[in-house]
Amino acid sequence: MSLELVCPAGTPAALRAAVDAGADTVYCGFRDCTNARNYPGLNFDPDEMAEGVAYAHRFGRKVLAAVNTFPRAGDAKPWHDAIDNAARAGADAVILADIGVLDYAATKHPELRRHLSVQASASNELSIAFYRDRFDIRRVVLPRVLSVEQVAALVRRIGIETEVFAFGSVGPMSEGRCFLSSYITGLSPTSEGACAPASHVSYKEDGPETLSRLGDVTLNRFSHGEPAAYPTPCKGRYVTHGRTSYLFEEPIALNAIDILAELQAAGVTALKIEGRQRSRAYVTEVVGSFRKAIDALDRGQAAATNTLASVAEGQRQTHGAYKKGWR
Repeated sequence: MSLELVCPAGTPAALRAAVDAGADTVYCGFRDCTNARNYPGLNFDPDEMAEGVAYAHRFGRKVLAAVNTFPRAGDAKPWHDAIDNAARAGADAVILADIGVLDYAATKHPELRRHLSVQASASNELSIAFYRDRFDIRRVVLPRVLSVEQVAALVRRIGIETEVFAFGSVGPMSEGRCFLSSYITGLSPTSEGACAPASHVSYKEDGPETLSRLGDVTLNRFSHGEPAAYPTPCKGRYVTHGRTSYLFEEPIALNAIDILAELQAAGVTALKIEGRQRSRAYVTEVVGSFRKAIDALDRGQAAATNTLASVAEGQRQTHGAYKKGWR
């Protein structure tokens, strides 16, 4: 069975670009705190979501609405409204993380397919089974902490579809439970969907180097010509025990395009491309490359040469946990 290609869209233009480049499925969010990429200039209002769904359906593709942040105490209405708007727009599924939001969707819109977001951090059989049995989730997006062998073992036991990340940013693996940015900006990635918002980012020349800052905190310094990652706390360089290093995670991109056959053999249903905050050109290039690779795999041919280094974070790539053998 062919791997489903699930691709990001931060804007209506990016959605059309993803469909045109060969995405089987596009995921996007509303222009508010209910999705984990809540940045100025991105996302969809309810009418744009409906128009995007109509465009995708015209070509036989699907749209998933990400409602994957966590409501603030006593203020669940924006999340309930997002579920209602996704159903009204004709979305093929909603991607959810919070138990209360899952319960609302299952109760109010039982016909609306539910996927479990990576933000829920469900990475073992028992936790996935809870969401499957209680909320009838049809697909789980697995956290980026599992080897290919561990993914295969889960697929055999959980009895629902699995979606895994194939390209995009690599974080500290907390998958939606990260609050580092909120200590600097006051905005929570978990509730407001804003990790290191651009309004708090600045760059400063310091002799032969450039400093990248989030709020009043300097997170990194780069020599001229050195690739500079976006300043997020998890990818800053810190001095510990007299040594400067990337303490949490290095600026590097996950790229599984060379191991698609292994993921397919593991029983994976879908491949997720990360990057709703990236440009339409990025979407076109990455989606097009993966479309060619999947089509070649389906024909039993060798995949095309990996040409995505130029759009990879830090211009570096890794197989991540798929090949690290973490336990």
